[in-house]
Amino acid sequence: MKIILPREELRPYVRYYWMLESEEPFSVLTFPIGCPQIIFHRKSPLYIPELKSFQNTFTISGQVNFPAHIQSDGNLDMIVAVFYPHTVGMFIGTPPSAFYNQEISGYDIENQQLNDVAARIFDSTSGDEPIGILERWLLTRINSNLNLRRIASSIGELMRTPSVSVNILADKACLSRKQYERVFREQVGMNPKEYARVVRFQKAMRMLQCGSRDYACIAHHCGYADQSHFIRDFKAMNGHTPKSLIDHCAPYSDLFTCPV
Repeated sequence: MKIILPREELRPYVRYYWMLESEEPFSVLTFPIGCPQIIFHRKSPLYIPELKSFQNTFTISGQVNFPAHIQSDGNLDMIVAVFYPHTVGMFIGTPPSAFYNQEISGYDIENQQLNDVAARIFDSTSGDEPIGILERWLLTRINSNLNLRRIASSIGELMRTPSVSVNILADKACLSRKQYERVFREQVGMNPKEYARVVRFQKAMRMLQCGSRDYACIAHHCGYADQSHFIRDFKAMNGHTPKSLIDHCAPYSDLFTCPV
């Protein structure tokens, strides 16, 4: 896998890109990472058993609250853009709430410019050319606004303190709770309380990744009510208790880890 950082102008909105070519079949368990993605498959798309479907050659992956396996037949060549939790809607012109817990075909949102970008990526032949094609289009779509900045600040607060109340987040955003929940859901793709569950899970994964095995300590630092709440919610997000996950694979938090 090759990881590529976006150019400076895009770094407030795009976390990173990754490219993967593989001739080996595989099946991997994935978890809610809290970040939407745009995916281009230049060969065989991945199969998602939980959704009983293949990804489209051009897929937009939304916020999810469940674990899923991804399966490749070994004929893989994919390019993925990973966005911050609240930014993908600005680029595609469709609120992420429209594809909550879904992976949709990018063609379904009927964005002709983005369709043209996909066509050029599929026709590209050299190295990092697909990333350059995508970035040139993304740069034309930057349109930051007050609500985007409000939600960006909220995401930062949630990552620091996942137990923070929605009322406090709404007050800091200078919005009523009802307005705040609406704006948050439109930009992030799920409501604040549900997204906080993803953040708590990812923060717990980070502590496990860093070697912590003190579940009471993890529960406290990640905003769970107690150790039982932590283990129950953790299993709902990935199908494993913390101990069984460690036996299954090395814990890794995408949301709290910079891959480059």
